[in-house]
Amino acid sequence: MLMQVDESQLVLVDFQARLKPVMLDADAVWANAARLATLAKALQVPIWGTEQNPSRLGEMPPDLRNHCQQVLAKMHFSAVEEGLGEWLKPEPAQAPRGNARSLPRHLQKPQPAAQERQTIVLAGCEAHICLLQTALDLLEDEYEVWVVTDACSSRTERNRDAAYDRLAGAGAELVTSEMVAFEWVRSAEHPDFKLLQSLFK
Repeated sequence: MLMQVDESQLVLVDFQARLKPVMLDADAVWANAARLATLAKALQVPIWGTEQNPSRLGEMPPDLRNHCQQVLAKMHFSAVEEGLGEWLKPEPAQAPRGNARSLPRHLQKPQPAAQERQTIVLAGCEAHICLLQTALDLLEDEYEVWVVTDACSSRTERNRDAAYDRLAGAGAELVTSEMVAFEWVRSAEHPDFKLLQSLFK
């Protein structure tokens, strides 16, 4: 099963200033998240961010934050507990404005709701805490969860790898940033293939 770009949403979990110095391979992890966010924005994939207790751990850096439609400040470790699930659902269709006589006939009917994007691509820290709990809650809510392993980290290798084992056992797909990028674009003829190449060369 390949990932579909028009069914995807990207969630960047807790890429925060005070966490970065203690994360394994932090520079590479942050860079992979930034590459994915840049490509996602070009492909019109919705991007959401979270920040765990930002008053203590700092904010998401601007190069990631600027790609996000919204950033959720949270105290629970699972972002779903703080309302992320509501953000992931499409906005309900709005009723047409005006009265029936003043609107053209095609606008008098309610507009269909936007299609729900059920594929959630997750990157972030710490893999065994906030990312894991968010992913498990999303799986429980029947989303397809894809965890970008080279854009995730923990303070220790043991904790990070235990998170991946548990996530795989729970039904999450474990992927890399390049796997996501090439599945979103699919073809060397895609208009954004050159952007992909520039990001992942």
